Amino acid sequence: MLPDANVAIENVYRSDWGRIVAALIRLFGDFDLAEEVAQEAFTAAVDQWRSSGIPEFPRAWIIQAARHKAIDRIRRRTRFAEKLESYGALEMTRADLSDIEPEIDTGEIPDDRLRLIFTCCHPALALEAQVALTLRTLCGLETDEIARAFLVPTATMAQRLVRAKRKIRDAGIPYTVPGEDDLPARLDAVLTVIYLIFNEGYAATRGGPLVRADLCAEAIRLGHLVRTFMAPQPPSEATALVALMLLHDSRRNARIDEAGDLVLLEEQDRRRWNQEQIAEALPLVEGALRGGPGPFALQAAIAALHCEAARAEDTDWPQIVRLYDLLERLQPTPIVSLNRAVAIAMVDGPQPALALIDALAASGDLDGYHLLHAARADLLRRVGSSVEAAKSYARALALATNDCERRFLERRLREVQFPEA
Repeated sequence: MLPDANVAIENVYRSDWGRIVAALIRLFGDFDLAEEVAQEAFTAAVDQWRSSGIPEFPRAWIIQAARHKAIDRIRRRTRFAEKLESYGALEMTRADLSDIEPEIDTGEIPDDRLRLIFTCCHPALALEAQVALTLRTLCGLETDEIARAFLVPTATMAQRLVRAKRKIRDAGIPYTVPGEDDLPARLDAVLTVIYLIFNEGYAATRGGPLVRADLCAEAIRLGHLVRTFMAPQPPSEATALVALMLLHDSRRNARIDEAGDLVLLEEQDRRRWNQEQIAEALPLVEGALRGGPGPFALQAAIAALHCEAARAEDTDWPQIVRLYDLLERLQPTPIVSLNRAVAIAMVDGPQPALALIDALAASGDLDGYHLLHAARADLLRRVGSSVEAAKSYARALALATNDCERRFLERRLREVQFPEA
């Protein structure tokens, strides 16, 4: 067995799943078929790459293998002749393999991933279905991971995904970027999708590493593409989203230590923050705020205040609370309320914030969200309620699925359980 084959397959899966599925959908126009044959192609790669070595163009190899499997499936269908004729024009020779790479990687607008996002974010679909379908298809997230992001049961999310794919198929929704007149109806969903892609990269739902830099970079790239696609006057929220992602990503290298463990914001070495990204983002924040205080603009302004503080104690927390007040009025979601409560703790102390978080916990909206329980545990720890803090840390630990976050919560749980150790 060649030692690098497994690593190569994992790297292609992590970084190129969305591009591969997008290319297959472009060829065959069928979401389910594209996902299924892509999975089969990766399975075939496990055996073949181990024995014969890594191909020169790994992603192209996967697409070609998946394409053959798709055609095999089509041949087995009862309408063999009609389907085969439809796809006959898509026949590719071995020489075409080298052409796949530049076609997918050119970064032209629209590219395959952007086209796929706009296809999934069709207004005929419910907003949550648009976002969930894109996360499943573009990022390769499993249904249970997406369900956790939406705080719904896995079965509920599975039904939403099935219905969304069926509607795209039955309604003949085209795999294309819409015209200029159709963009406003899709923009909110497209920006939400890009931000959730970034969030999955910034704090991975499961696995070992906390950060998936490939997803962060891809989300930022897509954000830039949307702004370029909508030039010369991109919407302020598109600009704000790019700024927000750049500011968050600028702190990436300081978020984990040499052992791969989580480092809280107030404990990070700010010399490790990417100052070039911060310098690029700050003017974008100012421009976005001039266009009106949308949700992304307000979040970007909050992130900017963190990045402008040379030391943690220099952070303008009162201004952050005021921005969260505006954001909560504009976007009254439990997550925003939770973040606002954390900011209030930095201004008024843990007790007022604890009352807000207890009210959120009582509502049940965030009962399955590990960060609610982690935040509550931290506030309880700060007021000296070690027993209750331990309970909340244990609850957060039971819900957390990322190994890095779990190690952090385990350490904090030990600290409140055995303070003298």
